[in-house]
Formats: sequence, structure tokens, C-alpha cells
Amino acid sequence: MDTVLVIGGTRFIGRHAVHEFRSQGYDVAIFNRGRHDNPFATEDVDHVTGDRTDDDALERAHGRVEPDVVVDCAAYHPENVRAATDVFADIDAYVYVSSGAAYGERVVPKRENETPLCACTPEQAVDESWETYGPRKAEGDRAVAAAGDRGIRAMSIRPPVVYGPHDYTGRFAYWIDRVQAHDRILVPHTALRHLVYVADVASAIRTIAERGESGHAYNVGTHTIPVLTEWIELIADALGTTVETVTVGARELSVSGLEPSDFPLYRDHPHVLDTHKLESIGWTPTPLPQTAEQTVEHVGNAAGTDQGPDRADERRVLDAVSSIR
Repeated sequence: MDTVLVIGGTRFIGRHAVHEFRSQGYDVAIFNRGRHDNPFATEDVDHVTGDRTDDDALERAHGRVEPDVVVDCAAYHPENVRAATDVFADIDAYVYVSSGAAYGERVVPKRENETPLCACTPEQAVDESWETYGPRKAEGDRAVAAAGDRGIRAMSIRPPVVYGPHDYTGRFAYWIDRVQAHDRILVPHTALRHLVYVADVASAIRTIAERGESGHAYNVGTHTIPVLTEWIELIADALGTTVETVTVGARELSVSGLEPSDFPLYRDHPHVLDTHKLESIGWTPTPLPQTAEQTVEHVGNAAGTDQGPDRADERRVLDAVSSIR
């Protein structure tokens, strides 16, 4: 396996996948519509422009790059996966970036070979809304398994919420911003949820491409699972500061008309992925303090996000809680 084609490749997971494979001596090309700045424009990374929903464009990318590995970061509908596994049926490895949201039951932990996936209706399969994201990813996983049954070396990776440099969602940056700007911050009571560092997703993708089993899916996530207040402590340590966290529930938040779900990374039920299968083929995660430091370093003084409640609303809750406690 010498040449990798990353479908996507310029924004977040794909961008780190490019770095990961290049760091291991692979030649890498990216394939996308060119709607975002190309961070590799001055580097030895070929850029093929095209729409991944166009099978002819995929065929042209195949012919131009002749990849040994395809990393599919931009398959949001099951038909995208079916088309890609057909077009790239002759390569050494196809890795589909699925999601932990593909799991359909509130089981702890979620295991690849045991926990059922979301059902997906024909209507959901072509929908664009967030509500159908999990079902669409699950159907993509089933397409990968079907490709494996046909003798195609196709595999899936299922990450939970991803954080790290170049994260454009602002979810993790919200908490960095709060720790940077304030010595007392509001934190909702939240269920345990798995996160994963983006560079660890990239190294997992490479591990799966090199050693994964055809037709199989692999969970990826942090090796240990801090609660939200512990994530905040990791951020504070990385910033060389301290912060007081005030944990509240829905009743306290109602003082400002807030709800727990207004806060980034909140979850009302546990979401934990078993990562033993991935670790059994040689993947290891980065230590959490190091991932926090690298994330904070990248965000730096540019922290600030439109995610989460207004600080004035949070302050009203903090003041109300202080008067009671």
C-alpha cells in the first residue's frame, strides 16, 4: 500500500489523515469539490477536484491517482458508500469514516459485534437532517459489510465526538474559551460521553487500512473517559490556570431560561464505545494531557465560539446558585 486517496481531506479528520499517512511514507492525494481552502496547496499532495456523488468523478479520481488505499471522510449517505466500494473494489483497503451515532441502542459500552445499529428507512437514507445522521451512517456501515462479503477489503471506523486542532464545530473550543476568560464557570450535570482526539482517529484509520479485517467496523475513542468537569480540569492544566466549576441541573438553569442541552458536549444518557477491537490490531491512543495541550495550543487566544449560552445568562445562574449555597 503506497498511495492513499482521501475523499475530503482539507478540513478536520481528513486533514489529519493526510498528515498521518504522509508521516508514515505514503504518497497522498485528496479528492473534493474545492470549496474549502486547501492546506496542502504548497505541499506534495495531489488535489483532484470533483463531486464525490458523481460516480464518473470517482472513476476519474481512481484513474488519475491509482490509489492503494481510499479514506472516505465525506460519505454522508449510504449510496455514497455503495458507489465508492464499487468504484474502488480493486484496491487494497477502503476505510469509511462512520460514527458512534450509528448505534441504535442505549447500551454501555457499545460493541461492534454486539450492539445493534440504527435502522434506516429509504426516506432517511436520502435525507439531509441531523436527525437521520445516525441511521445514514449505520446504513453506510451495512454497505461496508456487504462489500466485504463480496470480497472487497472495505472497513469502517466509528468515532464519537472528535476534538483537536482544526475542529470547526466549536464544541470543545467553547470550554477552552470559558476557562481562558473566567475563573468560575457553569457546567450542566451530564452523562458520561466518549470523545476522541482527531490525530488518534487518523492513526486509527491508518491502522485499520493496514491491519483491519475486511467487512469489519472498529470503534475509536479515548482510552479513559473523563466526565465533563475532568475535561475542564485538563484544559485548565494545559492553560496553566485553575477554574472553579459550578455543576447545576435543569432547575438551576431555568433561572435564565437555559437547558442542559444548550451547553456543548452535554449528553442526557451515557455514550461509551468499547475500543478493545481496535487496540487488538495495534492502535494506541495519545495520553489525554497531551491531547488537551495540543488542542489548547492550536486554539490559543483565538478561542471564542458561537456555541453555548451567552455569558450573561450563565452569570445569572451563577449568582442565583451563590445566593442559595
